[in-house]
Amino acid sequence: MPGAKVAFIHGLSSEIVDVIISHTPKEWITEVVPRDASPEEQKALVADADFLMVYGAPLQDDVLRAAENVRLVQLLAAGYDRMNLRLMTALEVPCANNGGANSIAVADHAVLLMLTLYKQQMHTDPATREGRWSAPITGTNTFEMADKLVGVLGMGNIGRRVARRVQGFDARVQYFDVNLLDEDEERALHLSRVSLDELFRTSDILTCHTPLTSDTYHIVSRDLLALMKPTAVLINTSRGPVVDEAALIDALQERRIAGAGLDVFEQEPVDPQNPLLKMDNVVVTPHVAGTTWNTWFRRASFGYDNMQRVWNGEVPLAAVHEH
Repeated sequence: MPGAKVAFIHGLSSEIVDVIISHTPKEWITEVVPRDASPEEQKALVADADFLMVYGAPLQDDVLRAAENVRLVQLLAAGYDRMNLRLMTALEVPCANNGGANSIAVADHAVLLMLTLYKQQMHTDPATREGRWSAPITGTNTFEMADKLVGVLGMGNIGRRVARRVQGFDARVQYFDVNLLDEDEERALHLSRVSLDELFRTSDILTCHTPLTSDTYHIVSRDLLALMKPTAVLINTSRGPVVDEAALIDALQERRIAGAGLDVFEQEPVDPQNPLLKMDNVVVTPHVAGTTWNTWFRRASFGYDNMQRVWNGEVPLAAVHEH
């Protein structure tokens, strides 16, 4: 039986593409489809594909329709909010994300943002370079994570890893998720489940790790932000629209919360005039939490393994659905 054909629609460098396609199973073919290829070129390249693999490029509806034999759309990213899941459902084509392949990187980055805020790293680095030595540090504006209460919004792959990491700093963890863990999992991870209001009212650090769906759009609302302690900080490495950005700007400007660490924004790339970029109590990064050299190997391995499952008549892992 001949092998499958994978059409890889991407917006990556050739070095990373080479790493990914090196995982192509024996007797399979991976056809590389650059994101800047014309729609007609893309349709021609996917026409006989058994699988579509996508990262860093839009999957146009007419390109998806042209892939008449496709059995699975395999994403190498965790997020699926830009995928037309309604059309895939109509075409009876399942879609899967990367199965947590980038969860290590994102969890690390979330903790980085927490520590950057707590240790004022966004101010001490430029001050040291400019010869102002310890000028930003007053003795009253840096903190430890020990004994802090970290609230995790979304206890999936990333949320679990964040919970374990912050406990290494002697923090305590509570969480909210519509899909509750069972009691054995909670005990093993040393977690306390709380209501959404309680999560925002009591957490010293509130960190967002939920996918963007119709249910989670602006879940971090003006009302919930108003519940937060004035000493609390908000971390978001999930998707920008999970947070009501206008409400967050107001809370930060009015010092109703102490700070924010943001890897994602409602508009990306972020507008250079966005007030968040001007605030001294905010640390920002350009949606890179999940991007490390190490992740490409895990993404590729999971993606091709998952496609092989489907090729062998099994259901895909990490399937995502319209909400």
